[in-house]
Amino acid sequence: MTFPKNEKKPNQNPWTLYLVKPSLHNQNSLLISLPYKEIRNQTSIFDFLLLGFSEHPEQQPLLFGLFLAMYLVTVLGNLLIILAIGSDPRLHNPMYFFLANLSFIDTCFTCTIVPKVLLSIHTQDHTISYTGCLMQMYFFMALTLLDDFLLAVMAYDRYVAICLPLHYTMVMNPQRCLLLVATSWLCSHLLAFSLTLLMAQFSFCASHSIPHFFCDLLPLLKLACSDTHIFQVMMFTEAALSGVVPLSCVLVSYAHIMHTILKVPSAGGKHRVFSTSSFVKLQVSKPCI
Repeated sequence: MTFPKNEKKPNQNPWTLYLVKPSLHNQNSLLISLPYKEIRNQTSIFDFLLLGFSEHPEQQPLLFGLFLAMYLVTVLGNLLIILAIGSDPRLHNPMYFFLANLSFIDTCFTCTIVPKVLLSIHTQDHTISYTGCLMQMYFFMALTLLDDFLLAVMAYDRYVAICLPLHYTMVMNPQRCLLLVATSWLCSHLLAFSLTLLMAQFSFCASHSIPHFFCDLLPLLKLACSDTHIFQVMMFTEAALSGVVPLSCVLVSYAHIMHTILKVPSAGGKHRVFSTSSFVKLQVSKPCI
């Protein structure tokens, strides 16, 4: 843009951005200036609004106390389990190695959701950024899948210990245990990353209000205005594989364990064998609770 010699240039605001907009009638370009704050306000549409607990403000103090108590109990309890296993050499065996990993996963799972909920209740700011929403969804899916895979690994460990006791040391050696845990971590994160990558390609033209207290997959999918057919096929395929395979492993393992226990002639022997798997059964049932 040129100015006549007898006119002064208008005052330039260093915080003003200039956009070039093509004219509809000719090939000239019209320079349009927009304040930086206005553009920043327009980008706020990429924030999501979590409506989980915002409709009942009178219940906010009670919810804050309940979530804080649950968060502290879960984190401290799992940390105590990890410290107890790490400090006692008698617990350095495959079963407690898997249990320590499961406690660590549960701690990370709680830290993925609850701190954001506490912050939203305390500040009354229920928004979450687009990137933060995708990251929360990614870690939620990855840790959920990892929890399922690790429970299947623990069930297999108890199957080998009870049904094949003479081969237990050879089968569940430290290298095999590390390989099972590493494979569980890799598979869960690959499955979660593939869905998150597809979700990042969607455009959200509907309401940006999520009727939940965290960014879950299905509520976020309902806000997308893009074609989600491929995503849904991939989602249900992964859900079937990551759900059916670990569940089948758990059910088959404990079916063999119960069959082995029933064949033990003495009541004392049955009680001793059953006690070795009861603690793992409690861990398997914990996600259902």
